[in-house]
Amino acid sequence: MASVEMPAPMQMPQAREERVAAQVLVCLGPTFAEPGSTTGFRVIVPLLEALHARLADGPNGASPILLAHPALPSMPEERLRNDLVRSVAYTPASDARTMWLQTAADYRVARDLMVEHQCTCCLMLGAEAQDVAPDTLLAMIDTVLRGQADLAVPCYETEIDEALLNSALIYPLTRSIYGANVRMPLPVDLAMSARMCERMGQAAAKALPGALMWPIAEAAAAGFSLAEVASARRPDLQRGDIDLNGIIALIGSSIFSDVESKAQFWQRTRPLLEVKHIGQNAAITANKGAPDKAEANTLIDSFRLGYGNLHEIWALVLPPNSLLGLKKLSLMPVENFRMSNALWVRVVYDFLLAHRLRTINRGHLLGALTPLYLAWVATYVLECDTPDDAKKHVEALALAFEADKPYLVSRWRWPDRFNP
Repeated sequence: MASVEMPAPMQMPQAREERVAAQVLVCLGPTFAEPGSTTGFRVIVPLLEALHARLADGPNGASPILLAHPALPSMPEERLRNDLVRSVAYTPASDARTMWLQTAADYRVARDLMVEHQCTCCLMLGAEAQDVAPDTLLAMIDTVLRGQADLAVPCYETEIDEALLNSALIYPLTRSIYGANVRMPLPVDLAMSARMCERMGQAAAKALPGALMWPIAEAAAAGFSLAEVASARRPDLQRGDIDLNGIIALIGSSIFSDVESKAQFWQRTRPLLEVKHIGQNAAITANKGAPDKAEANTLIDSFRLGYGNLHEIWALVLPPNSLLGLKKLSLMPVENFRMSNALWVRVVYDFLLAHRLRTINRGHLLGALTPLYLAWVATYVLECDTPDDAKKHVEALALAFEADKPYLVSRWRWPDRFNP
C-alpha cells in the first residue's frame, strides 16, 4: 500500500499594516485556491452579508468580519464592502489527498489570526462549502457567540450507503473513547470559540502540517462544551487520487494515534459528555432507497480474498476467538453472512492496540484492516433496508463499542496478558 506523504509546511499569513478588529473570523479551506475557481462565492457572499446583519442586531453592534482566504485570485472584492468584510490571504499547504479535510496547518493559521485580530469566533469551511446552507453555518456561529458551546459542528443528513467509515469506525470509537455522542466527529466545517481555537492551535503545533486533527477529542479532553447542528445533506467530497486503502490508512492511523496520545484521559470512567443538539435531524435519509444487495457479493468476495492472503497478519494482531469468528465468517454463504457487532468491536480494539504496540508495520496493519471493514459493510448492506434499519444498526454498534471498552482499557494497561 502506498504511503501517504505529508504536505510542505504552510506559510503564515502575510502581515498587514493595519490590524483588523473583528468579532468573527471565517477561514476558507485550500480548495478555494484552485486556479481560476470561483468555488464558494455562492455561499460566501450571502453568508457574510447575513452574518454581518446578525451581528448588527447584537448588543455590541457589528464589526467587520475577517475573511481568511488562500490567495484567491478571483476574489470578488467589489462585492464586499470594506465595512462588511476585511480579508487576509495565506498560502495553503497543498496535498490533493488531504485538502478535503482540515489539517494541522489550517488550525495553526486560524489560531494565529484569531489571536492577532482578537476574534471571538472562528468559522472554518472545508471543500465544496458553496453547497452548505447558510442557516446551518449561522446557527453554528450563533451557538458559539452566545456562549452555548466552545465547538459547534454540523450533523449532515446522509444516504443509507454514505459515510460508512464514519458509521463503522469514527463515530462509535469516538463515542466510546471520549464519551462524546457527536454523529460526525471529523467535521469538514466547524465553528470554535477563541479558547477552543487556541486549544486546536496548540495541538496542531505538535503535529505535522498535513496531519488530521480531532476537535471533538480535544474539546472532550479539555472539558469544553459541544454542540451539534442539524443540517441538510452535504455533497460528496472529492478525495483526489486516494482510494479506500489510502483513506483507511490516513484516517485510521490518525484516530489511533490521537487515542494513544490521550490515554491518560479516556481510561478514567466518566459520564457521557453533554452535547447541545440544535434542530431535528434524522441523520440518515432514504432518497436513493435501500442499498443494492448485489453489492454484498463483491464485498464478501473481497473479505474472503483478504482472509486467504492476510490470515498470517491477522494472527499477529487478533486473539484466537476473533480468528475463529473470522474463519466461520469466511465459510458463510452470502444469504447468511453476518459479522457480529461484538466481533467487529474486538477487531477495531485489537488493531488499535497493535497500532500502539507496533506489533507490525503500521502501514501493513491498516492495510490488513480494509477487508475486515468490507465484511462489516457487507453485513450493513444485507441488514439495512430503511433509514430506521440503518440508524438502529449504527446505534447498536456504538453501544457495543461502549460495552466492550473495559476490554480495551485492560489490554491497554496490561498488554502482556495476551500475546497472539
